This record gives sequence, structure tokens and C-alpha cells, in this order.
Amino acid sequence: MSALIARQLQPSLAERLADLAMQALIDEADLSPKPGLVDRRGNGAHNDLHLGLMHASAHALWPTFKAMAEAALLLGEAGQPLCEVLGQLGRDGEAEMLRVTGGVNTHRGAIWALGLLSAAAALEAGAPDARRIADTAAALARLSDSAAPGNPDSHGARVCRRYGVLGAREQAQHGFPAVIEHGLPQLNASRRAGAGEQNAWLDALLAIMSTLSDTCVLHRAGLDGLNRMQQGARAVLEAGGCASLSGRRQLRELDRDMLALNASPGGAADLLAATLFLDRLTPPPAPIGSN
Repeated sequence: MSALIARQLQPSLAERLADLAMQALIDEADLSPKPGLVDRRGNGAHNDLHLGLMHASAHALWPTFKAMAEAALLLGEAGQPLCEVLGQLGRDGEAEMLRVTGGVNTHRGAIWALGLLSAAAALEAGAPDARRIADTAAALARLSDSAAPGNPDSHGARVCRRYGVLGAREQAQHGFPAVIEHGLPQLNASRRAGAGEQNAWLDALLAIMSTLSDTCVLHRAGLDGLNRMQQGARAVLEAGGCASLSGRRQLRELDRDMLALNASPGGAADLLAATLFLDRLTPPPAPIGSN
């Protein structure tokens, strides 16, 4: 193969970011056993979702993530023009998702989170750092998209008003604290402890669940359900995490509770995908005490 052909076959930055975003969604969906969520075992607390649908949705969103990264590279800064372009691309991506899934909302929250992070990662490609990328995404999220349709009666909006919690938009506007302060640190801590990659991903999900006011759970199960989710997630981690026998017992108990409550922590799942995306973009932190 000639050097010219080899160069032509190299994916662009936008394509690489779209690959990472799509793969993060697929890996989140496949990860098992997740409490109350679709995984390789079954549909969790859902009657309209299954693993194949989650995969189809993730693949359908690849062009959206690519277009968002391309827009960021073209416009070059986290300003109002990029905000409005991303908003339209996100709405177009959501329409394509709903077309592919027959009207089922598989990844609406993930389009918002991973779309912002893909654009921010394109802007910060010269020196990728998870917190810096999250901060750039937050700057975009805080801008107002004049073309965005208001939807005060959405499940998320009603839950936020009723319980006084922050939703997905606010999570982004604050720089994804569930990812930066909980998901990524737990992921790296579990790896250092030798948990293995799948268990480390599960531990990262539980770290997010332990503090997140997940509007998906609040919508289905109220404050009691949210408290059970957070307490159960903490119990798994305190028992040694998913690599330990006692942690696995706590995880099974949490899964039973989520299914009994018909509660699915979809917000936490979207943020786990964001955690995996950022993890693959940026090098792990150096161990404490290293030179």
C-alpha cells in the first residue's frame, strides 16, 4: 500500500471522536450486570428497550457526533454560533434516533452529553485533558440556543421542578461533576486495585449512581427510589466493589430493588458513557507520589 493511500485511509479527528462516542454507547449498553438497565441479560426495568435497539441507536448517532466535532473544528471556539449549530445537529440526530428506534427514546440524554463533549474534545484536541474538555463543554451548555424548542412538560423538566434537583442540562453546565469527580476517579481507583476492566466500569457507574439525582429514577420511583439507588450503589462500593464477592451480593440486591421499583438509572448510564469517552481521550493520572 502506498503512503498516499495509507494517509487517505486515516480517519479524520471528527471521525475518531465519533468512533469513540459511538463505542462508549455500545460499551455502556453491553456492560453487565447493571441494576435496572438494559444489558446482555435482558431489558432491565424497560418494556420498550432491548440491547439490539440500543446498538442500532448508537450506530445511527455516529454521523451526528461526527458533524458536531466538524462544526467545532470549523468554527474554532465555544461561542454562540457553535452552540446554535450543535443544537440543530442534536435535534436532527434525535429525529434520526427516533426514526431508527420506531419512536423509542434510547439516547436523548446521551446526544446532549456526548455531543457537547465531542465538540469540546475537537476544540481541545491539542492538549486533551478530561477536566478541560468538560469545562469547554460546560461553556457551550451555558449558552442559550434561541432555536431550541421549550418543553416544560417533559419528564425531566417536571421532575426537576417537583424535586428541586438538577437535570442533564445542569449537569453539563457545571462541567459534568458526576463524571469528573466520581466516575473517572472511581474508574482509575478500581483499575489500580486490580478489579479488571468490566468491574472497573461497573464501579464507575455505581460511583455516579451514589450521588446523582437521576431524573429517570425520580420519574419512575420518586425520592424513595432515588434514595434506594444511591444507598445501594454506595453499599456495593463499600463492600469492596464489583470485583468482590460481597460487592456482587450487594449489586444483586440493588438490581432486585431497581426492578421491583420499575426504576432504571438512565441518567447515570448516559454519564457512564461520557466517562468512558473521556477516559479513552485522555491519559490516566499519574499515581500519587510518582515523579
